[in-house]
Amino acid sequence: MASETHFQLFGLPARFALDADALEKTWRALAAQVHPDRYATATAAERRVAMQWASAVNEAYRVLKAPLSRARYLCELSGCDVQSESSVRMDNSFLMLQIDLREQLDDARASASPDALRALADDVAAMQASLQAEVAELIDHHQNYERACGKVREWMFIEKLVHEIQTSLAELTDTPH
Repeated sequence: MASETHFQLFGLPARFALDADALEKTWRALAAQVHPDRYATATAAERRVAMQWASAVNEAYRVLKAPLSRARYLCELSGCDVQSESSVRMDNSFLMLQIDLREQLDDARASASPDALRALADDVAAMQASLQAEVAELIDHHQNYERACGKVREWMFIEKLVHEIQTSLAELTDTPH
């Protein structure tokens, strides 16, 4: 169990693009096999092993199901530590883009403009889709994990920004006028 990758556990190739239906189907089958209720009358050791397997299956499914998590995992399998302090440098143009996006978010919040937040959300969603496609290309077609790792870091920033925009929009639209 410990030496298997999440992809091996699910019988899937270690690629960014994956068959979501196969992932779901295999997860359901594995989860049913290792569900703790099946081991209710087993020994304490067998129940503990079943619980560990269930936990491993659920964690693998969680990682593989989410595109950003899957990309991070693939980069880490290749030896690229996405969160490493020695590898957090980013392209200067992306750093400038970060500043610009933060300013746009601050301006939209300050003006209390749902329309500005929605427009920013649309722009950021397009960036998110573009990064996902670029990461998929870098991993699956070029096996360029070092470059993919940098793009995953950018994607992580964009993902965090998406959540901040959504939170700001929810706060703005949920507030009574």
